[in-house]
Amino acid sequence: MLPDSQNTLPLVLLTGFDAFGGDALNPSWLAAQALDGQIIEGHCVLAAQLPTVFKTSSKQLTALLQQHRPVLVLCLGLAGGRGGLSLERVAINIQDARIADNAGTQPIDLPIIQTGPAAYFSTLPIKAMLQAITLAGLAAEISQTAGTFVCNHVFYSLMHMLKTNRKFRHARGGFMHVPYLPDQGFPNMPIEKIVQGLRAAIACALFTKTDVLLGAGSLN
Repeated sequence: MLPDSQNTLPLVLLTGFDAFGGDALNPSWLAAQALDGQIIEGHCVLAAQLPTVFKTSSKQLTALLQQHRPVLVLCLGLAGGRGGLSLERVAINIQDARIADNAGTQPIDLPIIQTGPAAYFSTLPIKAMLQAITLAGLAAEISQTAGTFVCNHVFYSLMHMLKTNRKFRHARGGFMHVPYLPDQGFPNMPIEKIVQGLRAAIACALFTKTDVLLGAGSLN
């Protein structure tokens, strides 16, 4: 629920997942939750938790888009083993789960959308966002794979909705993986650093309409 003073501002939808795979918590949700209700570049951040469940996660994301009509959507997920914030470039139309999701479902080699294209690219300025994060002194990278688990499912579903539903075509969207917290494993990043990086990335995405290095020319 947005405060009355903020419900007229354009929205940034920021999602994270609930805990999965035996972890007690998921830093993607903790980071999103920390920015809920904050104002970045004249936009209000709305955080929402998605379940780590294949079909339910995309259904809930669709409902959030329909209800709130955000101008920018950034979905977050956990990628244990990565040392920094990972800006995902591409979502692929495949579900190939190494482990079961939180509902016990484990699709193998199945498309996310039967008639959908093989892949969608992020519509966020990921290289400019990368530079903004690194200028803030934080570790970050461009990632070429969001995996084939629920993170990729949500990323692909998001981009399909933004591409094919006229109601959402004004919005831009993408996906970022965050690393473990210090008490979860190594490599890791403290939650306050993850939040700092997210704020820098979102601010950059809001004022950068095409993917450019800040202070440089357009990227190929």
